[in-house]
Amino acid sequence: FSCAAPARAVSDPAIGKDGAPLAGSDASSGAGAAVDLPSSLATMSIAGSDASSAAGGAMNLPHIMPARSLEERFSVLRSIAEECIEEDELLQLLQNSPNPICYDGFEPSGRICILPRFVGNHLGVVKAININKMVSCGCKVKILVADWFAMLNKKLGEDLDKIQNVGRYMIEVWKALGVNVDAVEFLWSSEEIFKRPNEYWPLVMDIAQKRSLNRIVRCCQIMGRSEKDDLTAAQFLYPYAVDICQLGMDQRKVNMLAREYAELSGKSKPIILSHHMLPGLKEGQQKMSKSDPSSAIFMEDDEAQVNLKIKKSFCPMKVIEGNPCLEYVQHIIFPWFGRFEVARKEDNGGNKIYEGMEELLHDYGEGDLHPADVKPALARAINKILQPVRDHFKGSTEAKVLLKTVKVTLIILTSVVIRKMF
Repeated sequence: FSCAAPARAVSDPAIGKDGAPLAGSDASSGAGAAVDLPSSLATMSIAGSDASSAAGGAMNLPHIMPARSLEERFSVLRSIAEECIEEDELLQLLQNSPNPICYDGFEPSGRICILPRFVGNHLGVVKAININKMVSCGCKVKILVADWFAMLNKKLGEDLDKIQNVGRYMIEVWKALGVNVDAVEFLWSSEEIFKRPNEYWPLVMDIAQKRSLNRIVRCCQIMGRSEKDDLTAAQFLYPYAVDICQLGMDQRKVNMLAREYAELSGKSKPIILSHHMLPGLKEGQQKMSKSDPSSAIFMEDDEAQVNLKIKKSFCPMKVIEGNPCLEYVQHIIFPWFGRFEVARKEDNGGNKIYEGMEELLHDYGEGDLHPADVKPALARAINKILQPVRDHFKGSTEAKVLLKTVKVTLIILTSVVIRKMF
């Protein structure tokens, strides 16, 4: 059942020298149980799941050293989020649990952007980094592939087979990015809910009885829906079983309702780690939009497509606020590479390597770093990140067939939608 509401802001710690204090991801995580996860959950087997074995050679996902001390574990997990509710609860959880269960999830319903969100399949680069961060802290990561809920949410023609193909495709992308899938369990909601219906449905009824319909309607953003949308009854049934919940800032209502329900029911409240929401590439876009492909970078975009999208992106000179290119550098490039390399002619200041955002923002604000320097450097870095994904889907016959199947499905469904419009 979907549940949550606004939260107080907490200042963000630095993440060492990578200069990305707000590196965010969209994942739900846990280890104390607001709503208890099953103690034994089936694992989806993934052939060749070793992060280093994916087609395309060595993965370029940054190696994250295991965090051993309590302070290190807290710092690494806290660095995932722009906002934490509550920090003292997170610290206490880590003190009491060396291997907390971290719950994440995604709805398999379309193309994958480089940015992570549970809603809309922005299952991408930052999420990959954060999953490995959680693993480095000793967390047991369980990822729900929300196929059943994608069907309830009227995605991909409500065809469960098509939805599951997209789910398998997304897992292939994760493998190619270098996610440590050996330390991750992939769980399909279509299987998991029906394994324990005697626990799931009474919980749904209990939440329904303890909260008003208006309160629940306000939480429908978790499905990528608006309160004003004409929703079916089924669309109010959505999974929420976490100890640490890590979603985007736009999901605060769902997160906070979960805490309210847990407190009312005498259960452990989930710790909320809300990641920063990155904008679209165009001016004034608060979020990437899959409906506007030019505003979003997809995991299967080729080098030329990435270059063109970044070239046309909004990047006003000397303007830092609301500049998507600078946000991508901060939240994607620095966490991934630990630096940002700018190549330019000697007349324009020569090549420069930035070790942190502070210096980069200073130079950009002063005009010493030009948009014409930032954009090519950003495009090169993103292409370097995406190259193993491209190589994987070219080198693996199974992955290649899966990608083709997903593309054909999306083309057919798009044509159906267009025909209905005329």
